[in-house]
Amino acid sequence: MRPSEIRDLAEGEFDTRLQELEEELFGLRLKRATGQLENPMKVREVKRDLARFLTVKEERQRAGAA
Repeated sequence: MRPSEIRDLAEGEFDTRLQELEEELFGLRLKRATGQLENPMKVREVKRDLARFLTVKEERQRAGAA
């Protein structure tokens, strides 16, 4: 997901998607540990999306404080 698309999300939808990414990453890590992960690149994609969401979240917090 592109950062511009993330910035356009409403607050509720943003929080929901952030929670989904965290849960998905947990599941992927669990599958990788048990040897059931079919696509190891999926972990990398989810981690990067999660980092993008956290960056936008930080930007929103700084904008609200200013």
